[in-house]
Amino acid sequence: MPTNLVQTQDRQPAVTLPAVQSTLPARPAADGRQLTSLGLTVVLIGVLLPMVDFFIVNVALPTIDSDLHASQPMLELVVSAYATAYALLLVIGGRVGDAFGRKRLFMAGMAAFTVTSLACGLAPTALALVIGRAAQGASAAMMVPQVLSTIQAATAGEQRARALGRYGATGGLAAVVGQLFGGLLVSANIDGLGWRPIFLVNVPIGLAGLILARRHVPETLAGSRPGIDFHGTGLLGASVLAILIPMTEGRSLGWPAWTIALLAAAPVLLAAFAIVEIRQERAGQRPLVPPSLLRHASMRRGLMLALPFFAGFGGFMFCYALLVQQGLHDSALTAGAGLVPMAAAFLATSLATSRLLARYGAKVLTAGGVLQGIGLILLAVTVYLGWPHLPVLWLAPAMVIAGAGQGLLMSPLFGVVLSEVPRSVAGAGSGVLTTTQQTALALGVATLGSLFLSLAADGTGFRDGFIWVLGIQTVIAAGVAIGARGLPGWRRRVAAG
Repeated sequence: MPTNLVQTQDRQPAVTLPAVQSTLPARPAADGRQLTSLGLTVVLIGVLLPMVDFFIVNVALPTIDSDLHASQPMLELVVSAYATAYALLLVIGGRVGDAFGRKRLFMAGMAAFTVTSLACGLAPTALALVIGRAAQGASAAMMVPQVLSTIQAATAGEQRARALGRYGATGGLAAVVGQLFGGLLVSANIDGLGWRPIFLVNVPIGLAGLILARRHVPETLAGSRPGIDFHGTGLLGASVLAILIPMTEGRSLGWPAWTIALLAAAPVLLAAFAIVEIRQERAGQRPLVPPSLLRHASMRRGLMLALPFFAGFGGFMFCYALLVQQGLHDSALTAGAGLVPMAAAFLATSLATSRLLARYGAKVLTAGGVLQGIGLILLAVTVYLGWPHLPVLWLAPAMVIAGAGQGLLMSPLFGVVLSEVPRSVAGAGSGVLTTTQQTALALGVATLGSLFLSLAADGTGFRDGFIWVLGIQTVIAAGVAIGARGLPGWRRRVAAG
């Protein structure tokens, strides 16, 4: 039976939501096995570790500064070197996985991530740490695209819906876990190591993941082995660098002329990339990012919603940590603990999205946008009225509402974007999605973070800057809620049972 049909109890078929299931026939993995629950857990480790490491370093920067005597630009490079290398190579990692086997690339990426995490944890200087972070980001780019590709290629039907829901939940929880766990490790100062355990903890987890992946993750391949698009790779890499480097480093350096020049070059490079990819596809070649991907409404419209959503999410997490630690003068551990109510609500709603999508379709995303907006407005009111003597616990009700809305948005977005992508280009599709996600997170930190820091000159400035960020994120939530009407599955419903 095709995977876009499910059987109800009275044996009458019902059409499921495209955002939940692929319209292509199920095809077993290369070794004949589907992705088991344990295998899914293993590949999700490959999402959790890189996402945690994107956020965990924020709470450790003051300790790194005092230990390695790093300058402010060098500290920012500790964050941006990872994000830039990660975003730069994601699409390439997806295509290489298509060509040589997704399990093989997943394990190679996890092994490299484990080794580079050890190098970061042992770094003797700030420069060595920056180099290690760049290598760590490149390793993550080998590993992460294989997760979505494996889910697409080795699951079908309701199993895929649940897997994508868990994928979305993992990505969202990683941000909270990163800041909470990072604050705990730094505060504990294990054996006098200070910040180093935030990287060293990846080593045993990575080794365990490698052992389990070898046994429980099936190998999958694209229908044919695609070649490497060197022209497209170079232009995409230059485009990503032209955007991320000035956006992450420009403010701290005072926006020198070269940062403005890079930003001006970015649209030209992106246009050249698009032209090259279109010409290659028309000539029957295999471009890095097939333009035909954007002919699928799920990919085109889903990415338009994903970009602002993840930018807002990344900016919020960055500004929240600064608000609590510098504005309210609480500890990193307190800042992380304040996110627990949001995490709990996020987890509860994200795990329910497969059932909700089957019943209500893409209207779930609209409900999530509305709920998130209400939570953000309540959070802004709470901060305004309680400042400057604001216990973090007072934020919990608003955090719960916002977290529930985010759970209804983030998890379904992954299913929506990939719902119409053919298995033969699953690596390219997941690479585009994860590149969009990572680039948006970094841009959110750069843009909303810069706005927040420019306003946070004094105690009241922290409050006002955070409220501005919440206002912008509320507008984004409203836009996503409205934009969800154009997604596949808006009018489709499925009979319960």
